[in-house]
Amino acid sequence: MPHHKLHLPQKTCPVCQRPFNWRKKWSRNWPQVVYCSERCRRQRSAEQTGHG
Repeated sequence: MPHHKLHLPQKTCPVCQRPFNWRKKWSRNWPQVVYCSERCRRQRSAEQTGHG
């Protein structure tokens, strides 16, 4: 039986504006997930502190 990943929740990253899908590693804290990657999370925090 093939796994079809068609009905996964999706969000848009506020840094790169790209959509990203739910991942198993985010299953416990999906409501708190904001960024698509660690790179975007770091980039956003650097912009807020003025170190970018």
